[in-house]
Amino acid sequence: MAKSKIEWTESTWNPITGCTKISAGCENCYACRMALRLQKMGNAKYANGFDLTLHESCLSEPYYWKKPSRIFVNSMSDLFHDDVPVSFIKKVFDVMNNNQQHTFQLLTKRAERLSLLANTLQWSKNIWMGVTVENIKNLKRIEHLRKVPSEIRFISFEPLLESIGDIDLSYINWAIVGGESGWHARKIEESWILSIKEQCDNQGCLFYFKQWGGTNKKKSGRLLLGRTWDDMPELSYI
Repeated sequence: MAKSKIEWTESTWNPITGCTKISAGCENCYACRMALRLQKMGNAKYANGFDLTLHESCLSEPYYWKKPSRIFVNSMSDLFHDDVPVSFIKKVFDVMNNNQQHTFQLLTKRAERLSLLANTLQWSKNIWMGVTVENIKNLKRIEHLRKVPSEIRFISFEPLLESIGDIDLSYINWAIVGGESGWHARKIEESWILSIKEQCDNQGCLFYFKQWGGTNKKKSGRLLLGRTWDDMPELSYI
């Protein structure tokens, strides 16, 4: 288990590393930059850089983590990437189902494949499923997410690249909003964030503001309207 600086989780677990860019939100992918940096440092797990790589040896790791934790699954990849075999996806789900002391948080941009496979997978209540929606073009990912029989469904509007407009948040439990960070970070506007927040408030969806981002995200901070917004679903530890 690797401790995470991502505000809405506590740790990461990466039985898969590497990915391919498929939409605007991928342009400045932090995972790609990190993977290539680790490769140059000689980290054996990233010998393939950001090429998709399955790590069978990592599947057993959560069985040894006894302290309950929120765990972001595949922060360095996408479980529903087209090149990940269904058999491996099911192995990852078996591990999550067998370790209900933890809450596992998954994010995908491959929402269509997610919805196609969802009913073939076992969704114990400790598995939270989310999709990334960075712009209007990708609002359709939410429709696929609604088909998933997970206890918690959430949307990551990060990096938020434009005003999203009207959103149907029915059967969505949680929304995370954040600006892009790094040297080439694209802008985020307060009005875009407040529009999502207002729609969350009106539709009963929990709202979490992660960051303003920019070239110095620590300096930019997390304050919105003078305070932080940290709502999230209740944990399902048993």
